[in-house]
Amino acid sequence: MDARGIKLKLLIGPVPVPAPREVVEALVSAKVEAGSGDTQSGFELTFELPARSPLRTLFLLGGGGGGVPLMRVVLVVSINGSDEVIADGMATHVDTVPGEGGVARLVVRGKDLSALMDVIEIPGLPFPAMPPSVRVLLILSKYAALGVAPLVIPGIVDEPPLPTERIPTQQGSDYAYVKRLASETGYVFYVEPGIAPGNSIAYWGPEIRVGAPQPALTTGMDALTNVEQLSFNFDRERKKMPIVYFQEANSKVGIPVPIPDITPLNPPLGAIPPLPPKIEKLTDTAHLGVAGALARGLAFAGQNSDSVFGSGQLDVARYGHLLRSRRLVGVRGAGLPFDGLYYVKSVSHQIERGAYKQSFSLARNGLVSTVPVVQT
Repeated sequence: MDARGIKLKLLIGPVPVPAPREVVEALVSAKVEAGSGDTQSGFELTFELPARSPLRTLFLLGGGGGGVPLMRVVLVVSINGSDEVIADGMATHVDTVPGEGGVARLVVRGKDLSALMDVIEIPGLPFPAMPPSVRVLLILSKYAALGVAPLVIPGIVDEPPLPTERIPTQQGSDYAYVKRLASETGYVFYVEPGIAPGNSIAYWGPEIRVGAPQPALTTGMDALTNVEQLSFNFDRERKKMPIVYFQEANSKVGIPVPIPDITPLNPPLGAIPPLPPKIEKLTDTAHLGVAGALARGLAFAGQNSDSVFGSGQLDVARYGHLLRSRRLVGVRGAGLPFDGLYYVKSVSHQIERGAYKQSFSLARNGLVSTVPVVQT
């Protein structure tokens, strides 16, 4: 497919190879969802399905006909002379829907490679004397043959439990267990495409809101405007400050300690954060010990720190780049309260012949920019 100089390449198969010409010519549209780790990323491909087309058999056998997905799908976008992988996952559902002119359409839906981690449950698998980060590394190492490279950052509190007191055991599938460990630590977990097709990164760690920002999203500046739509919402009710309780050893009295939402990897992106209108007392932390209570408080603070949210849509040909989720991006032209840097929470790619649009959502912790200018 070609959208005004932007080319889309499709690779399919148990070991992904360039799709046959008949498959590429039948491709009508592609949609890719890339979030920040709350849910699995996914894709949707729509093909025209003429009579006697081999497409139905191809995808049913590889993706929709059994319990374990076997059809791997890789989407590569070529823009400005460089290739970027926007999706690398497994086909999980295949449907036929009515189309125009009597030609049916085949819709192939799938998820990133974490779909394979969610197939088989292994309840009761023990991890003696292993902190959460080591358990995650051990689980993710099983998927190295698929080109999945683990990127695991140990938590601030990453203590191994004493085997004489407790031996952690896995509950649910690999994906469910790794996600639960991330939630308890205040981390995120997601699998995203790597630089080259066939390689992916399984990231388990804090939401990183530092680094070089992407080219700015510009609105309300006439010829310099590069977004079709951009709006913001300030919701101070979303911000909450947790208070955890540490138990004093002698008196057994719970000592309340407020936990801030700022860490070295999550600096303030807004110069004026709102005072938290809600204080959440985590009264169930006293029995966890100092390390456990601190981890629970940091997790809650990180998940409830944002108060400024943005959403919009852009044309990739006009923007000149692909906007990527889980990274920083600048905003200009939106006014003093909303200009500055934001964290890209999610991006949706909508690709058709002659058109490539992206919808996106942004978030940060307060109003007014913390930087004088943003990168254009």
